[in-house]
Amino acid sequence: MKQLFFSLVVIVLLTACGGQRSPQSWAERLQEGDAPDSLTFRYARLIHVEQREGYRVVYIDNPWKAGMPLHTYILVPYDATMPHSLPAGTVVRTPLQRSVVFTSVHCALIEQLRATSQVAGVADLKYIKVPYVQEGVAKGTIIDCGDGMSPVIEKIIDSEADALLISPFENSGGYGRMEDIHIPIIECAEYMEQTPLARAEWMRFYGMLYGQDALAESLFREVEVNYRVLEQQAKQAKDHPTVLVDKMAGPVWYVPGGQSTIGQMLIDAGADYPWADDTHSGSLQLPFEAVLEQGGESQMWLLRYDSPKALTMGELLSEKDGYQMLKPARDDQVWACNVTTSMFYEETPFRPDLLLQDFIQILHPDIPNMPPLRYYHKVE
Repeated sequence: MKQLFFSLVVIVLLTACGGQRSPQSWAERLQEGDAPDSLTFRYARLIHVEQREGYRVVYIDNPWKAGMPLHTYILVPYDATMPHSLPAGTVVRTPLQRSVVFTSVHCALIEQLRATSQVAGVADLKYIKVPYVQEGVAKGTIIDCGDGMSPVIEKIIDSEADALLISPFENSGGYGRMEDIHIPIIECAEYMEQTPLARAEWMRFYGMLYGQDALAESLFREVEVNYRVLEQQAKQAKDHPTVLVDKMAGPVWYVPGGQSTIGQMLIDAGADYPWADDTHSGSLQLPFEAVLEQGGESQMWLLRYDSPKALTMGELLSEKDGYQMLKPARDDQVWACNVTTSMFYEETPFRPDLLLQDFIQILHPDIPNMPPLRYYHKVE
């Protein structure tokens, strides 16, 4: 899934006193037989949590370098005395009191966790459609810290933030003045997980950060049960329509890889996805001719677009002459999601069950008792 809200910020490592070695990956910890009282994640593979006496250790594995650590966090209760001889890592007092959040999707999740009062600032405000954030900035209770690529350091300092939530990039380069302000960086790497439920399960980690462990567990359980029930319903469907996804973006068509979350969700929804055998977890950049050859005879076309008004078939076909050659366009079998007017990017990373629900309703309209479409609409 294409990420619109990533922001480049620094990785700040605050090493607690007494730590003598650099943070290790979870795999290294297991090899040394040093992984006590782990809190099990059922789907996520990049995050591991140990419960220690008086604190938790959270290991984030590097999604770009197998077997290497990305970050280690030491979660210490806000009102507790700092334990002695902590392992190496970034100390974070929890629950967070005044966080600065750089992504719209995490702002939306924080609302689900009932922790909106713990958001003191945001970056990239223009991309954050979440109402409580916009209202908070307007009232002055939430600080607009500027562009996520180059935030206003003084505003972050003014926010008295106890943590910054960002999405990391591979090979992001230097971070300038952010290296000097000594505020813990929470690296929100869940988007690099390779299954929808694995990504969504990270809400349990964010629940720990905001003191909403039980609520996060309950929310994830709801997502998990809903997703599995929907998946079983799709397996009972008689037909498995072929599906084309998204559309041209400039000179290329970004097609979800077979191991991407969207690709896997289409398969879970009972679709015959033309790129199902592909092994990429991201998007494939293909020329139109390649998409036409492999997916041009698909029965249905599901696409996303960004506009203040609903897309019409005439407008879609006018974008590229070749679209008229696609079977679903000829057969009037096109559904579109307007990411401007819907909460697609804000909701679906942590609520994949809601998106799967849309996919199933479109692919299998004969399945009874499905709710109205939430994100997609039939293109007229």
